[in-house]
Amino acid sequence: MNKKPFKKNNDQKPEKEHKSYEDIVEGRNSILELLSSDRDINKILIQKGEKHGSINKIIAIAKERRIVIVETEKSKLDIMSETKNHQGVIAIVPPFNYCDVDDILNLAKEKKEDPFIVMLDGIEDPHNLGSIIRTAETAGVHGIIIPKRRAASVNATVSKTSAGAVEHVKIARVNNLNETIKYLKEQGLWVIGTDMQTKTEYYNQDLKGAICLVIGSEGFGISKLVKENCDILVKIPMKGKITSLNASVSAGIVIYEAVKQRN
Repeated sequence: MNKKPFKKNNDQKPEKEHKSYEDIVEGRNSILELLSSDRDINKILIQKGEKHGSINKIIAIAKERRIVIVETEKSKLDIMSETKNHQGVIAIVPPFNYCDVDDILNLAKEKKEDPFIVMLDGIEDPHNLGSIIRTAETAGVHGIIIPKRRAASVNATVSKTSAGAVEHVKIARVNNLNETIKYLKEQGLWVIGTDMQTKTEYYNQDLKGAICLVIGSEGFGISKLVKENCDILVKIPMKGKITSLNASVSAGIVIYEAVKQRN
């Protein structure tokens, strides 16, 4: 695949989303990852009596960074918790700061790598979103693009499911996936969608170079117009009686095929 290297285009850019409406991160591993990032933290709530294991590490790092620590009752944490598994600690943070699509492209440019982007169409389950973010981060994906409407956004459940990977991977939230696809094509990327009705298996497709992989929801897949706007469609062959995979599993399979080829 030999599309030209991407370059800046100031005439047309997907709108940047500056914030969401979530303001907590919960769970020990997620908060340790949060503390290792440069994201602001307003304060950390610690359950009274919880002074063992990784809680001590959280407290030590928070004190070093001069972050306010407040001891509170378990009942209050239970009410605040979205995952219902806060593990005795919740961080209060500013709203999640989504990046711009150009930020993702520029990261690839800074690393002198071909852009490797994942776009999600219709992923509504925050657990699936969190799992995909975790896989993408470990695979070296430069960024993830999600739509503003009819899709999960980054919240405490996503953060916890991602094991804190949301703090280390760029996530753009856009108004229109199809306009974004057009923009990515203008920057030299090939847009490759997953679709069970196509003939090409994912492992027979060239996934090197500048690419954006489009993953749809389980059961429904990617939308009709997004599918039409993709350059290439690939499928994961199904040999059993079940005809679809969990969206995060599908994403992991195709992402790591791209990693294999690109290495």
